Amino acid sequence: MTDQEVIRKNMGVCMQHNVLFNYLTTKEHLLLYGYIKVPHWSKQELYQEVKRTLKETGLYSHRHKLAGSLSGGTKRKLSIAIALLGGSRVVILDEPTTGVDPCSRRSIWEIISKNKKGRTIILSTHHLDEAEVLSDRIAFLEHGGLKCCGSPFYLKETFGARCIPFYPLFPAGP
Repeated sequence: MTDQEVIRKNMGVCMQHNVLFNYLTTKEHLLLYGYIKVPHWSKQELYQEVKRTLKETGLYSHRHKLAGSLSGGTKRKLSIAIALLGGSRVVILDEPTTGVDPCSRRSIWEIISKNKKGRTIILSTHHLDEAEVLSDRIAFLEHGGLKCCGSPFYLKETFGARCIPFYPLFPAGP
């Protein structure tokens, strides 16, 4: 509440629905959000970070394309890239693979897996396989309350198939 600059610098969010501007390019999105997130960086530092992020997320070849012309999977990658931009220490990904094809889904998993080190990533999903692949710990909610929590291995060993009908942490709204 009191130090928004520190929070902005250390936190990244990827909403369930893309928050993109159709008339901006992929690169322009990263520059815009970079200016907001790390205003103290020099222009050169920001451009280097944007270039690194574009390459790391597989968006480099799309850097000059308007967001409105991107596929659904590429838009999700851009939203995730925005959340990761600037070395965010805490990243919240609200259903990052919703509505994307299986190939894009796997590609997004790779991006998340590559960027786990040194970060806390809070991921919501309705896909148990996704939670298992990407998570060190999984929490399940039922009717708004915590039902069980633990490592994927622990949950499988303890609850087996009984975990499958539960809803993951941060389920979609009404």
